[in-house]
Amino acid sequence: MTPLLGKTAVVTGSGRGIGRAIALELAQLGADVVVNYFRRRDTAEETAAAIAALGRRSLVVKAHVGRREQVEHLMAEAVAAFGAVDMFIANAASGVPRPLLEQDAREWDWTVDINARSLFYGVKAVAPAMKARGWGRIIGITSMGSRRVLPNYGIIGVSKAAIETLIRYFAVELAPYGIRCNAVSPGVVLTDALRHFPNWEEMVAIARQRTPTGAFVTPEQVAHVVGFLCTDAAAGIVGQTIVVDGGYEIMP
Repeated sequence: MTPLLGKTAVVTGSGRGIGRAIALELAQLGADVVVNYFRRRDTAEETAAAIAALGRRSLVVKAHVGRREQVEHLMAEAVAAFGAVDMFIANAASGVPRPLLEQDAREWDWTVDINARSLFYGVKAVAPAMKARGWGRIIGITSMGSRRVLPNYGIIGVSKAAIETLIRYFAVELAPYGIRCNAVSPGVVLTDALRHFPNWEEMVAIARQRTPTGAFVTPEQVAHVVGFLCTDAAAGIVGQTIVVDGGYEIMP
């Protein structure tokens, strides 16, 4: 089944982890995909090769998504290669994991720029053309840290909460034009990014105890939800944050 055939997606931070899984999911649904990276071109090329193996086209573009001009360049490259950006998935994320009172202004700017401002810049860049076509999908990837207090997660949590708020406001402004905006909030996912937290082993142990399914959420499970939200079958879902955590957050 290829409900996204003929569509093009830009997935930020799609060289590995959840971003890579999302890029491959959208390719499986028929979309051509722009793979974005900032530091590791080799992993981005691997994602692109996997997309090609699925019979879809891909383009690898380096861009620091916390900078407006680079986000605009990313979108311009996508349009030049494929003619349009139909789906924008704001997945790229960064941050310095430490207590909030130990953070400084530079770390605040870095985290908020990459995680939240990138969504703002990206939507501003793609929305006019989406409005003209009468169709578009915008998805922000957040986390439970937007709603719960997690150790060493302060500024990252703030940036994730900003994503969810931006999604709600954009959803209301853009819904009349056939553009659907939603967020997906994964639980604890065992990716390389998790190991940057000084307490990552404790986070994993707690998640293992709290998750009623008894299994961690996988990048592919998150990607399936993103893929569904991009299809017309999900057109009635507007401005929501869909939690994919194996039941973690419902436990006491």
